[in-house]
Amino acid sequence: MKNKYVIRARISERIFRSVWRLFCLDIEAAKAAVMTSLSRNCIEKIFVAVRHRLSLLCASERKLSTGVYEFDENYFGAYRIRGVRGRGAQGKTIVFGILKRSGNVNAFIVNECSEKTLMPIIKQVIALDSTIYTDGFTTYCALGKHGYQKHFSVNHDNNEFARNGVIHTNGIEGFGGFCKARLAKFRGMSKRHFELHLNECEYRYNHRHEDIHLVLINEFRKIILSCHDPIIIRFIFVIL
Repeated sequence: MKNKYVIRARISERIFRSVWRLFCLDIEAAKAAVMTSLSRNCIEKIFVAVRHRLSLLCASERKLSTGVYEFDENYFGAYRIRGVRGRGAQGKTIVFGILKRSGNVNAFIVNECSEKTLMPIIKQVIALDSTIYTDGFTTYCALGKHGYQKHFSVNHDNNEFARNGVIHTNGIEGFGGFCKARLAKFRGMSKRHFELHLNECEYRYNHRHEDIHLVLINEFRKIILSCHDPIIIRFIFVIL
């Protein structure tokens, strides 16, 4: 079937454009399948191809810079797990978030929140002369010895959530809430797909004040997606 966006297409170009718009509207694959009368497998192949490209776009936007930053960790998984609670909760996926105020957020999946794990990530994104606001987590106390002298923290354990209206982590905590609210509608997912969805959350959050449909059109004009899947985005999006 003639379709300039898809290799060996089994769907028309008009239907493909409809699927693309549903992705931009953040409609789940199951609902998109009902709305387009396509199989869920077909929808998911297209959605996964786009998410892979979004992951590359997120990586390309991560650059070392100076500014005012906030850190926080979030734990994704079952609401209640028997055993250890809090930062030691077992079986959860740990996401370390870095937010530049008036800028972008970066999210990284980590195995633990130790100094050895987090500091290399921080150094990739944040210049030494930046100002950093965190909570009172012990690992962040090591920022000074790594050259980050402008580090200020609030003590959540003592119900201190902001100081002087400037020292707080409300921005990055807002991103954590955004991710959890968005991912909750999927009612769980495999760890194999979690990173793709996390990167999509990051990209959507960074462009939340823009028309995501137009933003992605402009991005996909610059590139060609290549894959061995029968259904895959092939050419640039010109006038979706």
